[in-house]
Amino acid sequence: MMTLATRSAPRVRRLTLSDFRSYAALDCRFESTIIALFGENGAGKTNLLEALSLFSPGRGLRRAELAECARRGGAGGFAVSIEVDSDGSGTQLGHGLTPSGERLFRIDRAPASSARAFADHVRVLWLTPAMDGLFSGAAGERRRFLDRLALGVDAEHGARANRLERALRNRNRLLEEGVADRRWLDAAEQEIAALGVAVAAARRETVSRLVALIAAGRDDASPFPWADVTIEGELERRLALDPALVVEEWYRGELAASRRRDAAAGRTLIGPQASDLAVRHGPKNEAARACSTGEQKALLMGLTLAHAKLIGAMTGQAPLALLDEVAAHFDAKRREALFQELETLGGQIWMTGADPALFASLQGRAQLLRVTPGKVEEA
Repeated sequence: MMTLATRSAPRVRRLTLSDFRSYAALDCRFESTIIALFGENGAGKTNLLEALSLFSPGRGLRRAELAECARRGGAGGFAVSIEVDSDGSGTQLGHGLTPSGERLFRIDRAPASSARAFADHVRVLWLTPAMDGLFSGAAGERRRFLDRLALGVDAEHGARANRLERALRNRNRLLEEGVADRRWLDAAEQEIAALGVAVAAARRETVSRLVALIAAGRDDASPFPWADVTIEGELERRLALDPALVVEEWYRGELAASRRRDAAAGRTLIGPQASDLAVRHGPKNEAARACSTGEQKALLMGLTLAHAKLIGAMTGQAPLALLDEVAAHFDAKRREALFQELETLGGQIWMTGADPALFASLQGRAQLLRVTPGKVEEA
């Protein structure tokens, strides 16, 4: 049985922005475990969450190109800095983009190699309105969600997934060009096999641990139903039966045997890039895609809560949870149940909403901040 054994609970105590999205400059301090941001649509609430999300490997909660984060009318770059307190120890983390397009990372003002270095100090997860159609949408969205699950506990997973994507593009190009020297394809497929098995193994390990954690705390009466989660993919299925090296050798052979088929298709048809995340509503034993919209939202929230607990259990850090417009999804009873669940996670919680009434019951339990264009003020 997996238990939650969090050793630290990082808190963002200060956030400064320069030319980021709608903020020319911002310097804001925070005092609470729960931060509730409210204001009209377009005021800049989600921009604050996005700034925090960029302290996780990847492209942030909007999946935007970095240049898009620079303020219109600014110099062309941006800078974001946070002061993180963890068990009484303070660390300053910074990232930014220069006007020339160079991305910079800083830890206590010293250069860092990439955003992966931030994982030693803070872990970040998020839930946004764009994810509402996760269960009924395209498989590619669920794969991205699956990779975010894995990235939450393994900061290297994103780099492996990116290298696999580049290797697949390289093989597709070689097949399209009809390269005569088979050694080029052999080398490309050897790289794909190694990376593909590593990516599939990390996904499978994450889901296996998530399922164990969910099973340990399963409650059919919870307002956020437990999820039955599996990965549908040939590599993942074989990894459950055979050692990674055996699966890697099999995959390399399959790639070589399928060159003509993949060339006709214009893409590689087998591998983790074709896997899917299958989710069922546990108490109802029904596929998530067949559930009502309300049930899907509650199921996704339950899965997010479980992921936060998994990050704490596996990394020793309770994550920052960035929940964009999440309170508006639920009625008053379920909303209060959500707030109570969030308070048990141990990490810092950031929520946004247009209506301050959504957070009325948090008075005295959270820091309530009003967001207006370019400004963040105490309510």
